[in-house]
Amino acid sequence: MKKPIMFMAGAVIALSAFAAHSQTFGESRSLVKDDAVQYLFPEQVTVIAGKASPVNLHFRIAAGLHINSHTPSEDSLIPTTFSIPDGTGVKLENATYPAGVALTLPADPKTKLNVYTGEFAIQARIVATHGNHLVEAKLRYQACNQSQCLPPRNVAVAIDVIGK
Repeated sequence: MKKPIMFMAGAVIALSAFAAHSQTFGESRSLVKDDAVQYLFPEQVTVIAGKASPVNLHFRIAAGLHINSHTPSEDSLIPTTFSIPDGTGVKLENATYPAGVALTLPADPKTKLNVYTGEFAIQARIVATHGNHLVEAKLRYQACNQSQCLPPRNVAVAIDVIGK
C-alpha cells in the first residue's frame, strides 16, 4: 500500500515541476512574441493638409533579438515594411528606411545578414486630408534571435494625424 502512495506523491511532484517549468517557458515565449518590436513615438502629428509631410517613426527591438532590414541580404528573408491602410484620410507617399547592420550568426559564419537591432527610425512621407485622423498603420517584421526566427508579425502603429 505504501508503494502506490509514494508513486502518486512522486508523480504529483513531477507534474508540479513540469507545470511550473511550462508556465515560465510560456510566459517567456509570450513576451518575445508580443514585444519583439515596440512602437515608441510620435503619437500625434500635425501636418499641412494635402501636402506631403515627413514623420519620423521610432521603434525599439527587444534585447537579444534582431529583425531583417527593409533590404534583407537574401530574397527568402522577410523585409521590414511600414504601411498605412486605405480609407484613413492619410496616404503614405513613401518611406525611407535606415541602413541595416551586418550580423553574422554563429551557426552560419559565412552568411552576413542585414538587420536592425536596438532602436531604429523610419522616415515616412504622408499626405493627409483636412481633419483629425486616427490612423492604425502597421510595421511588418520578422524577429529572430541567434538560433531561430519567429513567424512574421505586424505591430500596430497608432498615430493621430491632424491635417490643417
